[in-house]
Order: sequence, then C-alpha cells, then structure tokens
Amino acid sequence: MGRRILIIGGGVIGLCSAYACARLGHQVHVVDAGSEDHAGCSYGNAGMIVPSHFTPLAAPGMVAIGLKWMWNPESPFYIKPRLDAGLLRWAAGFWRSATVAHVQRAAPLLRDLHLRSRAWFETFHDSDQLDFGLQRHGLLMLCQGQHALDEEAAGAEKARALGIPAEVLDSKETARHDPAITMNVAGSVYYPKDCHLAPDRFMSALRKTLAGLGVQFSWNTPIRTWRCDHARVIAAAGTSENFHADRFILAGGSWSPSLADEAGLRLTMQAGKGYSLTLPHPPQLPRLCSILTEARVAVTPMGQTLRVGGTMEISGLDESIDPRRVRGMIRAMSAYYPEFRPEHFEGIQPWAGLRPCSPDGLPYLGVARRYPNLIVATGHAMMGLSLGPVTGEIAADLASDRKPGFDLSLLSPDRTC
Repeated sequence: MGRRILIIGGGVIGLCSAYACARLGHQVHVVDAGSEDHAGCSYGNAGMIVPSHFTPLAAPGMVAIGLKWMWNPESPFYIKPRLDAGLLRWAAGFWRSATVAHVQRAAPLLRDLHLRSRAWFETFHDSDQLDFGLQRHGLLMLCQGQHALDEEAAGAEKARALGIPAEVLDSKETARHDPAITMNVAGSVYYPKDCHLAPDRFMSALRKTLAGLGVQFSWNTPIRTWRCDHARVIAAAGTSENFHADRFILAGGSWSPSLADEAGLRLTMQAGKGYSLTLPHPPQLPRLCSILTEARVAVTPMGQTLRVGGTMEISGLDESIDPRRVRGMIRAMSAYYPEFRPEHFEGIQPWAGLRPCSPDGLPYLGVARRYPNLIVATGHAMMGLSLGPVTGEIAADLASDRKPGFDLSLLSPDRTC
C-alpha cells in the first residue's frame, strides 16, 4: 500500500519528485505558496540539460572573479552588500569550498546525476510521446578570446577524462556546427551530450501527467511550520490547515531555509536571481544552445523563439528587475552575434527568477538527521531543470525506504559548508 507523501514546492524539483513517487504507487499531494500560473524559476530558465556542467559553482578562481565583477553593474555576478548573518555564512562557505579538492570530489557525482537525468528526459519525451521541445543537438561554449578558449579547452580535457565527449573547435569549425547564425568568436567547445527543451512546455506536460496519476495540488498555500512528535514530522502546518502525511519532501527552492529552520535544520543558502529575455522573432535562429563564456549568458532556441538568460544576483528574496543586468546581457548578445542589435530587444518584457544556491554549489538532497521522514531536495542553483528528474527519483527512493543508486554523502542536508 502506498504512503501519503506531502511535497512542499511546485517547481521542477517538486513536480519531478511527485512524478517519481506517484509512479511507485504513493498518494501524492503537492502544496505551493504561489499561484498556479506563477512563472517561477522552473519556467523562465534557459532550458538546458547539461552533463557538461560537472564543475560546481564553488570552484577555484570564482571568488576572485566574483570580487572583480561585483563592482560592474552590468556584470554577470553581483552580491548586494547588506548586513545579514546568513549572507556572511554563505560567503564564508563559498570561499572555503572553492578548491580543487572540492571540484574533484563533486565532478563524478554531478556527471552521473546529469547523465541519469538526460536519459529520463529522453524516455519521458519518446516513450510517453510528450512534446516539450527536447532537442539533442549538443551545446557550444562560445569564446570570444583565446584565453577563454584555452581555459575551456582545459575543461574539455577534464570532461573527456570523466567520459563526457567534448570537442575543441576553432572559429570556422564552430560556424560549421551552427551555420544559421553569424558568430564573432575565436572558437568554442562542443558538448554533444547536452540537450535543451522549452521549460514551460515541459512543466505543463509534467503537470498534465501528474493530474492523470491522481496527484493532488494545493496552490496559494504557504507552509508556516511543522507539527512533530518526538523524532517524526506528523504534519506541515499552513495558515488554516494541517497537512498530514507519512513522508514529507521539502522542495521549496529559495524559500526552503526558513521552513528548514523550523525543523532544526540549517540550510545555508542564498537566492541567486537570474534574468531572461525571449525574442519571438529573432533576426537569426541558431540550431544549438550556447553559452557565451566570458559573459556567462545562455542562449537557447525554443521553437521559433530565442531565449537569452543569465546573471547571478545575490540580493535576497527579491524578484524585482534591475535594468542594468538586462543591458549587460543585451550587450553580450551584440558582441557574440553581430546580427543582433539592442533594438531587437525593445519592448521585450524581462523575466526574473530566484535560484536556490548552496555555498558549495551542490544540492541539498537527503534525509534530515533529526526527522527521518523529512526529505530535503533543494539548492540546485542553475542546475535545477537538468537535475530535476534524478532528484525526483532519489527523493522517491528515500520516501519508499529504498537505497538510492548514488552516494549522497556530499549532498547531505545536515552538512556544514
């Protein structure tokens, strides 16, 4: 007989967890503080599935890059200065984690998680015949300068050592891979295993599938605290209702830490704001998704539209739009793609979403030590979509008292970053 599973959070992590739990025969209820049509960070992102991203955000050199960028209002990275103990803890943890040893420990695990998710996306798309725009053409890391190309080439060598195919291309070879768009680059690294999709279409297909599996949804339902009995959570308390279950999955994204605190669990995390612009009629349409390496901007074709996304702005739970960040993305597009001009973006409404970022760049995924029936699944930063399916599988295994197929020690929600 299936268990009652309450999932807190209706983003990609919560819905993938709901799907995996429902497929195992559990009774699943998803609650979310937002409205049913709220386009959070699971909807407006770049839609990339990235086995190439085996390096966590906390990596050697990132502290120096961050310090340099944060003084430029149009830069890809910005931390809003504020007196906040949580921000100081996060910054200290990031600094401690940005080491070669940390990257070496994390890379094989991230590789395996991304590849497992990629296989799931393919099965979900092909076997279930769901159309959410999955494209298996690979990804180009575009480099304007030789220094960036040399650094990406070193990354390609590490990828190949991990079994991830990667090709270093000069400018002419890069153009041959995607001849539909004019590029101003010194070269690129091509990752053929990477994919892309339209995230809003994927989320819509997933929600429709969940409804068919009998999953229950409660929107506009913030959870305030937990009702506990000794070493177990017995209910999640909303404003006017208690939600009882056998297992609880906390997948609240950037809003997870406050609720984790209520369970005596400290999740050191900051919301990393990202922006995107979607051009309905771009002057040129690439076939492959790309990352503009020096600018840290992602470019993804979605049907006949083109999405441009980027920035990492650490400014709290603030979804307001800073036009300076948007201008930086538009400038980068014109620099890498000379056929794109600022006027092409006039009248396009920017989207902003908050990505949950841990200090060491790894998700929090596992059972809480204090409450064995509370599972934490959050902190995926920019990899939420790519790691959504495998996270859901792991969360469902844990909720079913089954051993996951991965060593989760690096992802423990009780770890100190």
